[in-house]
Amino acid sequence: MTPFEELKKRLTKLKAEMKKADVAAALIIQRADLFYFSGTGQNAHLFIPLDGEPSLIVRKSLTRAREESSLENVIPFTGWDKLFELINSEIPAGSRIGVEADVLPANLYFRYKKLLNGFQLADISMLIRQVRSVKSPHEIELMKKAADISRSVLEHAKAVIRKGMTEIELASLLEQHARKLGHQGSVRMRGFNQELYYGHIMTGGNAAAVTFFDGPTGGSGLNPSFPQGAGISIISNNEPILVDFVSVYGGYMVDQTRIFSLGSPSPHLVEAYNQALKIKHSLIEMGKPGTAANLLYDKAEELAAQAGLANHFMGYVEKVNFVGHGVGLELDELPVIARGVDHLLEEGMVFALEPKFIFPGEGTVGIEDTFVVGCSKLEQLTDYSDQLEIL
Repeated sequence: MTPFEELKKRLTKLKAEMKKADVAAALIIQRADLFYFSGTGQNAHLFIPLDGEPSLIVRKSLTRAREESSLENVIPFTGWDKLFELINSEIPAGSRIGVEADVLPANLYFRYKKLLNGFQLADISMLIRQVRSVKSPHEIELMKKAADISRSVLEHAKAVIRKGMTEIELASLLEQHARKLGHQGSVRMRGFNQELYYGHIMTGGNAAAVTFFDGPTGGSGLNPSFPQGAGISIISNNEPILVDFVSVYGGYMVDQTRIFSLGSPSPHLVEAYNQALKIKHSLIEMGKPGTAANLLYDKAEELAAQAGLANHFMGYVEKVNFVGHGVGLELDELPVIARGVDHLLEEGMVFALEPKFIFPGEGTVGIEDTFVVGCSKLEQLTDYSDQLEIL
């Protein structure tokens, strides 16, 4: 359960940002945001007036919400008119009410707009994401437990990978292992039409297959309705096996990638892997508070070019222009370590760095770990050998 003092600090930070944005209240419904500010993921509205205490108005389950949330005012949803009456009694007419416009369905937005006639709706989604981007010690501890799951999954991969098994067979063994350790199963993503199932477990050329997913790797998947990740490719000798796995504990996730191989891959793939390690360790030293995120990306791109691997860095032909992404309750949080993003790093921000090189027809090599911004450099949360695992 999320302690009350933890929720109080989060709400205080949010209200400070609301005040700067001239927003009189926030109305939150998206599950990740709802859990972050209320401690429960039940179906509810969280109404947060700038001056006053929040109200959690619950559709289902009220019983669970009262057990899970330490907020004082947890009440049943009894109709849209009653929700309007509550809001109208808390803030003056004409006030600006903040909503999560980046994830709010259009039909629900129009319902709120009609319901809250006389108020102004404002988009506070970026404000919320910025508040969430800096993790508390409570959140970091949960992410460390997720990192324990991740390490165990990679150790299990080393033990069970064998020639002749399919990608989906390996993926199922790793997913089963993770669930036994407390992985919640769901990997939440905020981006529209972005989805992921545990991660990308792929071998050889399939790990270089392109798809819609906003990441450097894609994969065929099992059918066109979910065209990414593990398919039916068979693990063979001397080819890179990509284990890119998202582990989740208590709602909080870490992202980690390692490369395995039954026998050594081609020398140019091994060299590319070593260049990915060089990029990782260079960015660790750069990642201190006050550094602009794009400077880390520029350095990674520079090192890839110096190694003659620019055409393979973070994709081939269809590239992505980032080398890291925030993680927490969702896989695509702030900050984004990307080209042109001048957002300054702050102590307590958590993100995954994933320098990877893609070789069509051969596969993907690279590494990924999750880090927290420390006082002088990045501090690694995930833990496993950096070496390419030759089995």
